[in-house]
Amino acid sequence: HVSLFLFRLPVPKLEDTIRRYLNAQKPLLNDDQFRKTEELAHRFEKGIGRELHEQLVAQDNQNKHTSYITGPWFDMYLKAREPVVLNFNAFMSFNPDPKAEYNDQLIRATNMTVSAVRFMKTFRAGYLEPEVFHLNPEKSDTDIFKNIIRFVPSSLSWFGAYMVNAYPLDMSQYFRLFNSTRLPKLNRDELYTDEKAKHLLVLRNGNFYVFDVIDRDGNMLKPSEIQAHLKYILSDNSPAPAFPLGYLSSENRDTWALLRQNLLDSGNEEALQKVDSAVFCLSLDDFPVKDFVHLSHTMLHGDGANRWYDKSFNLIITKDGTAGVNFEHSWGDGVAVLRFQNEVFKDSTTLPAISPQSQPAAVDSSRAVQKLDFKLNDALKAGISKAKQKFDATVETLSLNLIQFNEGGKELLKEKKVSPDAVAQLAFQMAFFRQYNQTVATYESCSTAAFKHGRTETIRPASVHTKKCSEAFVREPSRHSTEMLQNLIVECSKYHGRLTKEAAMGQGFDRHLFGLRYLASSKGIALPDFYQDQAYAWINHNILSTSTLLSPAVQLGGFGPVVSDGFGVGYQVHNNWIGCNVSSYPTRNGKEFLQCVHKSLEDIFSVLRGKKIGS
Repeated sequence: HVSLFLFRLPVPKLEDTIRRYLNAQKPLLNDDQFRKTEELAHRFEKGIGRELHEQLVAQDNQNKHTSYITGPWFDMYLKAREPVVLNFNAFMSFNPDPKAEYNDQLIRATNMTVSAVRFMKTFRAGYLEPEVFHLNPEKSDTDIFKNIIRFVPSSLSWFGAYMVNAYPLDMSQYFRLFNSTRLPKLNRDELYTDEKAKHLLVLRNGNFYVFDVIDRDGNMLKPSEIQAHLKYILSDNSPAPAFPLGYLSSENRDTWALLRQNLLDSGNEEALQKVDSAVFCLSLDDFPVKDFVHLSHTMLHGDGANRWYDKSFNLIITKDGTAGVNFEHSWGDGVAVLRFQNEVFKDSTTLPAISPQSQPAAVDSSRAVQKLDFKLNDALKAGISKAKQKFDATVETLSLNLIQFNEGGKELLKEKKVSPDAVAQLAFQMAFFRQYNQTVATYESCSTAAFKHGRTETIRPASVHTKKCSEAFVREPSRHSTEMLQNLIVECSKYHGRLTKEAAMGQGFDRHLFGLRYLASSKGIALPDFYQDQAYAWINHNILSTSTLLSPAVQLGGFGPVVSDGFGVGYQVHNNWIGCNVSSYPTRNGKEFLQCVHKSLEDIFSVLRGKKIGS
């Protein structure tokens, strides 16, 4: 097992943070507003901000085992009282198995469960290959490189990686993938992990089942036995419960905390313990997926009865074998879940444990599988009914829309020497400008897993460059030559590339300002004026919240808007096409937004190909 040396997440210089913050504020404010914000920022930088920064640096130097953002970030997630579903949980759906006959619900559920347990055992045994980020994949993602790194002493291995621009990534979140859940508590939730538990939790039709997937000696059950138990659950015709417990995990966290206490007091301790400590939650849905929009709704929230949103993840498999993961966000970020999904996809498709011809083992599943029974008093029944009402009403207001832009992708963009991510982000800015005639706070997440206990940093894609470019394209494209428009795109791409590199190196401004604010409040210091600025509230009210991922295992990913008048934008830039899905509530029109995104991409690609817009 290689323990790789990880650099510590840097605390940026305060003057860099203030400069970056003001650069991000510029496109969002008029001149008067900006002057006021600038003055508050400089006063903060010279006064209380400087003191807080020095305290933060001192505190960071005393805590070399972690990063300055770890505590505050866990706290932010765990203190949030909104329901986790739609507000925090995200989803990523798997591509179908390339072999069509393997996309049967029982076969895929068995193969993916086996692969997930293999992954868990490999990770716990210390044999999981370290996660490495390749700045230059051609050079470093090779067997020779992997073998060299394997034999370098861990204190030096980063040096070998440094030579070929590959950085080991922090894997401290991985242990919470399994046997873990988020427990609702008043004011602040807790993360709970019990690595000794050997059972899987399976939900079907709102009923809860458990069976051991690991035996007394720590070995995985035979795949044919897992298949037998899952087949037993899939053929169980127990009616759906009148009061499905799953809805409780979709409630406001304080409400849920009180109801959970009531559950414990009513004699459900053992059953809840089984739910909380299970290796993971496998949700088997009784319907096929109709289309991508239906797929997104199913994976992002489902019906509320057949999910346990507090588990570190739910592996969801529908009647037609479509699979996805819905994950709780406080314990970890997309990188850890993506690594899990990549490995499970690869393993279950290339080394499937069972085939369509496999026969389930002749075991007595009625003894091995336990259906959990919950004792519910009137207050709990009322609590579940109310949770269902709220869940249904919220989901009712959520719209999900998707587009596929087929006129180009990464290949052409790289050939034209512009960053694919920058172009996608520019299209969102241009689209919002076309639709609403303004530039608004925009968030793009960037992993800082290149550092010890790194989480994420924010890239701020809305800039004076994207604003200028959007104005030129939307308001008066005919007034600019194609060459001028091309230059504007290149300008945006360069700036976005710089922001991305800075964020990945822990040199954004969002986490630093968040850490300083958190420090002030933990020391009982009055909130500095800088944070009371209306402009600070606006830039943190992220109307455009965006996130991208690209993987051979994942078909699409998505999440809810982070504010009620926002868009949640998941996107992927493929070699020859660009996919984009958007979530929104009634105050915003996601369908129209995506039409504007499509138009923006058409225009950008036309210009890059040297054509006039609209020709």
